[in-house]
Amino acid sequence: MQNLHKIKQDMCDIGKRIYNRQFAAANDGNITVRVSENEVLCTPTLHCKGFLVPEDISLVDMTGKQLSGRKKRSSEALLHLEIYRQREDIRSVVHCHPPHATAFAIAREPIPQCILPEVEVFLGDVPITKYETPGGQAFADTIIPFVKKTNVMILANHGTVSYGETVEQAYWWTEILDSYCRMLMLAKQLGNVSYLSQEKSKELLELKDKWGYKDPRNTSEYENCDICANDIFRDSWAEAGVAQRAFSPPPSAVESAAKAAVASSPATGIDEEKLVKLITDEVIRQMKA
Repeated sequence: MQNLHKIKQDMCDIGKRIYNRQFAAANDGNITVRVSENEVLCTPTLHCKGFLVPEDISLVDMTGKQLSGRKKRSSEALLHLEIYRQREDIRSVVHCHPPHATAFAIAREPIPQCILPEVEVFLGDVPITKYETPGGQAFADTIIPFVKKTNVMILANHGTVSYGETVEQAYWWTEILDSYCRMLMLAKQLGNVSYLSQEKSKELLELKDKWGYKDPRNTSEYENCDICANDIFRDSWAEAGVAQRAFSPPPSAVESAAKAAVASSPATGIDEEKLVKLITDEVIRQMKA
């Protein structure tokens, strides 16, 4: 039998970590834990996450209706509930505004791949949702295209949401992501971001698979995807206003993507190698511009 008081205390502890890491200013952020098929513990609205006590945590059903609690549940609970509906394996969701990851949300800059081994293993490709006004079902629905392919997302112009089997695990992904985004910004200021080779990146994916972590880049659905070129979620970029402006993939990744495009296109009568070079050169030119 679950100890609900202990779970509430764990939520309060994560709230303190979120606040102390400056991932949530004032009353920002929200945390939930699913405790049964139709019941979810939820942090309150208009309450600083750094000063929660177990008595502040409310209980809601899977429609968002509050069942108990002295304080009103979070106004963004529908986002959490949609994740639970889409992922039966998930037991906790954490949403907050970590500053470095949220900077990528504001810039709508995709998180570059094949740079840091720990990120490749624990996070993989991180999608950016399209923007919707927070709080409603339309906002909650923005996660649906991505929720089964990742455990952390960037919410355009808003923040991040991450989820896992426990509240601590759900929080981990956000902490890893924000730390990585900070490293990227610092490296960019130094003037260079060095990428891992595709061979070494594939070794990390094999390690990830061995450890039991799922990654869509390891599936046949993405067998033609260049793992260093953020290709998994590229089809969603136009609708969300996402584009690579600050961090371009390495030229080798662009060339691989161009080869895949040529291979899947009808014959043009142009020499294939020349066509790949033309596409690669043009993409790199536009990225530099």
